[in-house]
Amino acid sequence: MSSYTIDDLRKDVAEGRIDTVLACQVDMQGRLMGKRFQAEYFVESAWKETHSCNYLIATDMEMETVSGYKATSWEKGYGDYTMKPDLATLRRVPWLEGTALVLCDVLDHHTHEEVAHSPRAILKKQVKRLEDMGMKAYMASELEFFLFDQSYEAAQASGYRNLKLASAYNEDYHIFQTTKEEEVMRAIRTGLQGAGIPVENSKGEASAGQEEINVRYADALAMADRHAIIKNGCKEIAWSKGKAITFLAKWNYNAAGSSSHIHQSLWSLEEKPLFFDHTGKYGMSPLMHNYVAGLLAHASEITYFLAPYINSYKRFMAGTFAPTKAIWSKDNRTAGYRLCGEETKGIRIECRVGGSDLNPYLAFAALLAAGIDGIENKLELEAPFVGDAYGGKGVREIPRTLRAATTEMTESAMLRKAFGDDVIDHYTRAAEWEQEEYDRRITDWEVARGFERA
Repeated sequence: MSSYTIDDLRKDVAEGRIDTVLACQVDMQGRLMGKRFQAEYFVESAWKETHSCNYLIATDMEMETVSGYKATSWEKGYGDYTMKPDLATLRRVPWLEGTALVLCDVLDHHTHEEVAHSPRAILKKQVKRLEDMGMKAYMASELEFFLFDQSYEAAQASGYRNLKLASAYNEDYHIFQTTKEEEVMRAIRTGLQGAGIPVENSKGEASAGQEEINVRYADALAMADRHAIIKNGCKEIAWSKGKAITFLAKWNYNAAGSSSHIHQSLWSLEEKPLFFDHTGKYGMSPLMHNYVAGLLAHASEITYFLAPYINSYKRFMAGTFAPTKAIWSKDNRTAGYRLCGEETKGIRIECRVGGSDLNPYLAFAALLAAGIDGIENKLELEAPFVGDAYGGKGVREIPRTLRAATTEMTESAMLRKAFGDDVIDHYTRAAEWEQEEYDRRITDWEVARGFERA
């Protein structure tokens, strides 16, 4: 929750410090979509509600009007949804002159009920399930990305070939190399901090030009809001300095993938850590055992929400710090799920499956739904894996393709119960379209491999 209020905004508008307000909803891809309001008009009336075309939650990355959705279509006329600003998310945006931002819930234009397949509503539903059980989730997502010395415009003009990374060598934890990138990374850290997102640190990551930004954990909805704003802010700040950032899960075969590791723990509404039990092995409570067992039992079913694109599955390569096995282990970065903070009240499970291309609302919701199912059914937790999980035999694997993950999602009774049939059918169509679009494309690899030799 931001400490910046509508009254603060009114004062800033009256005194000339803010002249623009971004009213944003989050689309299926996790991007910010919305309008730039003249600030005087926003504080007069638009802070109550505004409108957007309902196709915004039924498009692909290219903003195509995709056929096959039940909720929206040409036949139905692509009408409006209502965007309802959540004033708890209102904040200044320091990297944009005279600008504030607010995130909006998406409501049905006629009933004013939340649109069930909108990402924020999906997560809020799982948060409410936890609240009804007397619990809340704290989560944190670590975002990795690659920084390039070209602008987005220059990268596009080159056909995304011969791109120049911000560094020439692996810069994992490298202070001297990251000093050379501080013009961008300092602006990102201070910009996010000024926007009410408490930043912990940035660091070099495991490939040339790869960065990571870490912010303080928060309740699930607030963290998802932060995540969406962070990605948009990183891109805007890099662009303003003539640089480009990509959150592609795997931008280059020879480079490490970019992840979005998700740390999660459950607490009581009175702030008691429910995953911690000083008498339990590693400090894990029976509740944590059940929750993690749910994550593992439904690991394949929820993979789509952690890896939503064709490219996402190129990241799952042995020996790259991206997992290939959906097992849990104690402080082991080769496993899909890693136990962190053992024997402390900060004990938590880290999901290492998700890439930097995920939608945080959908990913968080899927993880919570799986964990809740484990709690409700008191699932027993298997023994932790020991050793190099990449070489593990006879253990649960992460689906290797989008096609396989889509099948697991659409056939999941757990997800259909948690999210609703219409929601799962909606995202099944999104996954099918991504696959259809890829299947009919010719890649550079195919041409280079077979142009002469086929």
